Amino acid sequence: MSKRRIYWTLQIIGWTLLIMFEYVPYALEYGFDTGTFYTAIVNILLGIFLTHIYRLVIRKWNWSSLPLPRLAMRVLCSVLLLGLIMTLVNQPLDRKYLAENLINQPYVFWNYYSTWCKNLLGWILSYTVYHYVEQTRLADYEKIMLRMSMREAEAKVLRSQLNPHFTFNALNSIRALVFEDPAKAQISITQLSNILRNSLLADRRKTVDLQEELKTVEDYLELEKVRYEERLRYTITANAQAVYWQVPPMMLQTLVENGIKHGVSKEMGGGFVDLHAEIEDDVLFITIRNSGNLVSTDSTTSESGGVGLKNTAERLSILYGKGATFRIFQESEKIVCSEVRIPTLSENTMMQGV
Repeated sequence: MSKRRIYWTLQIIGWTLLIMFEYVPYALEYGFDTGTFYTAIVNILLGIFLTHIYRLVIRKWNWSSLPLPRLAMRVLCSVLLLGLIMTLVNQPLDRKYLAENLINQPYVFWNYYSTWCKNLLGWILSYTVYHYVEQTRLADYEKIMLRMSMREAEAKVLRSQLNPHFTFNALNSIRALVFEDPAKAQISITQLSNILRNSLLADRRKTVDLQEELKTVEDYLELEKVRYEERLRYTITANAQAVYWQVPPMMLQTLVENGIKHGVSKEMGGGFVDLHAEIEDDVLFITIRNSGNLVSTDSTTSESGGVGLKNTAERLSILYGKGATFRIFQESEKIVCSEVRIPTLSENTMMQGV
């Protein structure tokens, strides 16, 4: 049943029961009277009409978004106004009853007025509280959706970032290979094409299989070997159970690129990059070791940290919340280690990051 149908059903049933609750005992005691019955019908219709007008007003001027003190003042004024209208309409209808009681009960008007105000207060408070709670819930939902949209926009930007210097250097290396080793140049072009394609697709996918990410890393390292030749050594190993684990696209490539840029490239004799992935306690544990030294242990402010590593931490937080961790540290002299822990991706873990 729609909200509109529920509203009108409650309006009709509610006001009918309220008026009949007073009319039926009166009819049983004094007998059925056509005038009194018509008065009851008029009160039912008038109650529905006035409270519906109130509903239109509160929705049109969006009273539910007002601070509670201002809303309470409007509710009180509405109750007093609608109660007065109901009383003034009923006075002519109940002229005979009033004439018999005005002598003994000089305050009968105020009794009428207070009774109608009490009845209207119940309806108005019920509807206003419901509308206020619903408005608050919708506002909270909109905030959540806005936050999720912002997070998703941030994630797309972070996923699509590729160091332009790498592309420039790779093209220069391939240009040199065109004459020296055409076959190797063709392979390098394919590898660069794979990396660029994955970079373009990264903003469309939240996660990819680890094996796909490792293939991107391997293509990247092979291109860097064209540039560094024997100065760069690398190994990539992964547990058989880990290759289908979902990871953020281009994340590992960013970490490996960081290791080469701030580590291997600065070593006189070159260096190494070792990437290992395995499952520990239903969590994907990835370690990347490379030659080099950290300027600072703070991965977000050090030279080795940079924007790429900060982005890595943010992407993990967006996707997994507190379920994922990332840190970079000096494991030993001349060896830097990056550690990433990634839980199973689920709707719950995604919501934790919101």
